Amino acid sequence: MSSVDLTEKEPELYQAREPIHPKSIKGRFRRFKTSVLVLAYGIFFLLPWLRWERPVGPDQAVLFDIPGRRFYLFDLVIHPQDIFLLAGFLILAAWLLFFVTGLVGRAFCGYFCFQTLWTDLFMKVEYWVQGDRNKRLKLEKQPWNFEKWGKKGLTFLIWSAIAFWTGFSFAAYWADAPQLFAAFFTGHAVSAAYITTGILMLTTLVAAGFAREQVCIYMCPYARFQSVMFDKETLLVSYDVHRGEGSSGRKPLQKGLMTLEERHALGTGDCIDCKLCVQVCPTGIDIRDGLQLACISCGLCIDACNEIMTKRGWPEGLIRYASEQEIETGEKPSLLKFRTIGYGIATILVTGALIYGLLSIKPADFSVRQIRQPLFVMMSDGSIQNNYEMKINNKTQKPMDLRLDLEGLRGAEVSIGGGFTDLKIPADQTRNYRIHVRAPAVSGVGRQEITFKLVDAQGRMAPISQESSFNYK
Repeated sequence: MSSVDLTEKEPELYQAREPIHPKSIKGRFRRFKTSVLVLAYGIFFLLPWLRWERPVGPDQAVLFDIPGRRFYLFDLVIHPQDIFLLAGFLILAAWLLFFVTGLVGRAFCGYFCFQTLWTDLFMKVEYWVQGDRNKRLKLEKQPWNFEKWGKKGLTFLIWSAIAFWTGFSFAAYWADAPQLFAAFFTGHAVSAAYITTGILMLTTLVAAGFAREQVCIYMCPYARFQSVMFDKETLLVSYDVHRGEGSSGRKPLQKGLMTLEERHALGTGDCIDCKLCVQVCPTGIDIRDGLQLACISCGLCIDACNEIMTKRGWPEGLIRYASEQEIETGEKPSLLKFRTIGYGIATILVTGALIYGLLSIKPADFSVRQIRQPLFVMMSDGSIQNNYEMKINNKTQKPMDLRLDLEGLRGAEVSIGGGFTDLKIPADQTRNYRIHVRAPAVSGVGRQEITFKLVDAQGRMAPISQESSFNYK
């Protein structure tokens, strides 16, 4: 009778994550990534503190004022009635992303994504505190001594400071930044400011400090559907397998394989299997294995490979931005393809619509609602009176002096209730009025279509109108 080994362990369902410690590298793609990082951080962290004088409203250049229902973007003030512009901007961003992806793959992920930018900075902090890749690997393996506690603790402290300022900077876009700063650190800020800052601090710390490439691989939906926007002419970070492998594969430098002539004579490829392209990859992949979900097209492996090729005096471009078609046949991709043209036209159309929407924002708008209780009033002289509620919104930074005209009702008299004698609307404010319209009774007519028209007495705004009705019975 056979016995069962109860000590046998079941296989693990999930593989433990192995921390990735990329090696620093220099090159044109690394310089471009650093330039984008500095620009993006400069905009994100400094913009809330930029002052911008306005005749009416806060003097912060960019402010999303939820209580006041205003979005301030320099000289542009977005009111609730113009929120369609936000939808237009989001649509434009989506089409632009599709257009760029069709051309150069996941270039957005490699250079402009928030996850990439913050992870890049956190990795730089590791480099400044703990040293380059070899030193960090050595630090990981050594026991927890004073050196390891000190370097890991300092790294975490700097990460926390960056994460905190990220959260606070985001909150500063929704309130006056200097006032929020003073209130925040004296304990007098609203609870939403502390909650927002805390949540964003925690998520930034986890995503950029610990999860890192797992966000790109497992959490980001873009990584999942990007492949449907690729074709054989899409530019991707690619390994030239024909040149790198030759007919007998890649081999490291050794006697008899030191020059291109020697390697080509034996059918050996140009790749010397130094694995530097793997060591610099922030997601830890081997680009030589082909297109992969985890590749964010950052180009650092191109810098690494070009560095080796330059040192050997060999041609660059073993790893480069190239299409699948170019790798297979040597033919350069064509930009004038159906997908590129389609995405390009859609992007241009949405851009045009958004610009038109911005240029066609009306300086004022108004609404008219008929008061239906009672629907009409018979006056002592036999005339009929209807009452209306009118709301006028002045969206400019200057006061307006308006005149109300009525069309479509012969012999009508218009008066303003509530003690108002005119329609003077202060800058960037809203006024509500009760309008009384009185007209002679007309036999046989129960309802008449009318038009209220607002005319700017100063001539700075074209007349605007609203349809309504006048009831006789």
